[in-house]
Amino acid sequence: MTAARGRPSLTERRRQETRLEIAETAAALFAHRGYEATTVEDIATAAGISLRTFYRYCAAKEDALTPVVTSGVGVLVRELATRPAEEPLTRAVRAAFDASVSARRLADPEQVRRLVRIMGTVPALRMRWLAAGRDMQDQLVPVLAARKGVPEDSMEVRLLACALLDAFGVALEHWAGQDEPGDLAELTLRAVRYLHLDAL
Repeated sequence: MTAARGRPSLTERRRQETRLEIAETAAALFAHRGYEATTVEDIATAAGISLRTFYRYCAAKEDALTPVVTSGVGVLVRELATRPAEEPLTRAVRAAFDASVSARRLADPEQVRRLVRIMGTVPALRMRWLAAGRDMQDQLVPVLAARKGVPEDSMEVRLLACALLDAFGVALEHWAGQDEPGDLAELTLRAVRYLHLDAL
């Protein structure tokens, strides 16, 4: 049976689910033990998979987290694409962000904060985070271009996608670095409002 247009096949959905399970397992171990103290064998054992299966999905230990980094943005992009075209962009982003937050599966705030700090300080993970950010921009550009009625290859829409994702990243890192971090959603929306998206 073929997948409906725009919808991943059952096989691909299972692959995505396995990637996310590996990523969540790695995230929990990195947050609890630290990156250096966690081995690929530890991740595979905790995830209930073989080393061969791990390497089928991840080329190296530092690649394991990518689905955790990108999954929230994937939800945000899909939600933003469904918002009414006439809705102000700031309001549309807020609604899409709320939906992406509710869909996230790493529920322990302290674990998430530790993980973000690790990702910001381990060079190999930082590089993967930056690379994932470029891929996420590529997902976001078509949606923003359609809302703005401009070509996808315009400099302005790429700048807008970059600014929006950077706002998310800065808010996340700020939240993770605070002794009393407050509410991540409110911090992120404050960062988005600072961009004055509706004036762009």
